[in-house]
Amino acid sequence: MSHKNLLAAKKKRLVLLIKWSIKIHNMEIKKYYDIIVEKLIVWTEQLVKMLPNFVLAILVLIAFIIVGKLIRNISKRVFDRTLNNRSLSSIISKVIYIIILTIGSFVALGLLNLDKTVTSLLAGAGIVGLALGFAFQDIATNFIAGFFMAIKRPFKIGQVIHCEGHSGVIKHIGIRTTEITSFQGQEVIIPNKMLFQNPLINDSENIYKRIDLNVGVSYGEDLEQVRDIAIESVKNTPNINKNKDIDLVYLAFGDSSIDFRIMIWVEYKSQLEFLKSQSEAIIAIKKAFDKEDIMIPFPIRTLDFGIKGGEKLNEVLPKEKL
Repeated sequence: MSHKNLLAAKKKRLVLLIKWSIKIHNMEIKKYYDIIVEKLIVWTEQLVKMLPNFVLAILVLIAFIIVGKLIRNISKRVFDRTLNNRSLSSIISKVIYIIILTIGSFVALGLLNLDKTVTSLLAGAGIVGLALGFAFQDIATNFIAGFFMAIKRPFKIGQVIHCEGHSGVIKHIGIRTTEITSFQGQEVIIPNKMLFQNPLINDSENIYKRIDLNVGVSYGEDLEQVRDIAIESVKNTPNINKNKDIDLVYLAFGDSSIDFRIMIWVEYKSQLEFLKSQSEAIIAIKKAFDKEDIMIPFPIRTLDFGIKGGEKLNEVLPKEKL
């Protein structure tokens, strides 16, 4: 066989091989195409069969949403009147609405013959809830604390509270956090867990609040005279409660003074008014003591320059010169 005939035979075999490959490739494509078309036909048939149930499930879900909102609004009004607690009634009405929506979702899935899906969702929700409970336990604790605080109502909007170094007027009480406005005008967001678990001072619960002033006088003063003058000087303090006595007690022998505390009850209108009353009381005591020549001593420190304790400075200096 000549070289030319050999090339022709190889070319012919190559063409046949290409045609055979294309034929097999087309057969594979047709096979997958038939599978896809068959699946689409089956899905279309199932969709047509389930279309009435699907429409019915959507209508049921919409009905549950409408009924849920209606019951939520009615329950909120009822709880507002019976409990007299807007925060608690809002929480309860939202929980009722979520429960109704959950029931509606499961009913809609049941109409679609997705019972196994419902079971799987319930099992998955339990596992997810457990995992989220560990991951977000602080958030959950704040929600629970907010719920119990809504029941107990330890404070109200507009009241003044002090907790863990934070002080201010309550602006908003939420399920997870409580917002206060500090006396410097700052907005402070406090987790409900902190307010629920730590000691809380509510200044607005009582009408009157006591001013405690610690003062010191010289050892040379007449203590009975000091007591009478101090009490008399604060009798006209702004917002003072005249039905309660002004008390003065001596506390201790200080380093440079005899210390006493004077206690005055004033009407608590606001933190600013309280501080103004305290300021006026301090001014009144200082004026009265200046008028009667009663000395409020400065702190005294003794400097000892001697080798032995108690030696006087003028006695030590000549020795050092020598």
